[in-house]
Amino acid sequence: MQPGAGYVLVIDDDADLRESLGMALSAAGHAFSMAKDGLDALARLRDEKVPPCMVLLDLMMPNMNGFELRSVMKSDPALSPIPVVVMTGAGSLATRRAAELDAEILMKPVDLRDLLTVVERHCRRGLISLQ
Repeated sequence: MQPGAGYVLVIDDDADLRESLGMALSAAGHAFSMAKDGLDALARLRDEKVPPCMVLLDLMMPNMNGFELRSVMKSDPALSPIPVVVMTGAGSLATRRAAELDAEILMKPVDLRDLLTVVERHCRRGLISLQ
């Protein structure tokens, strides 16, 4: 199934940031789900019947970092079509490895208008939260 209508999967090990992003998405009318690291996200991605319309991905996380998750997603035909937007404070590292990520990059702290512009480009508004 192709991404489009649906929810945004927010992946970040910072619980406060996940909550803030969830509130911003919800206020803008978007459904969302959250994962605390790459392993948690991978389990959610593989368990969901409907894929997210996009993934907001932090790079620096424990267990499975964003680079590792992105690599797994790119090699899995069911996950590879899902658009990924990386949120990172690791500017030079992310820039050097941007081709490997094959993802749009938003630098932290993420500007809310920039975030919502990216989400609007990939997703139609949902009505529920999938927390």
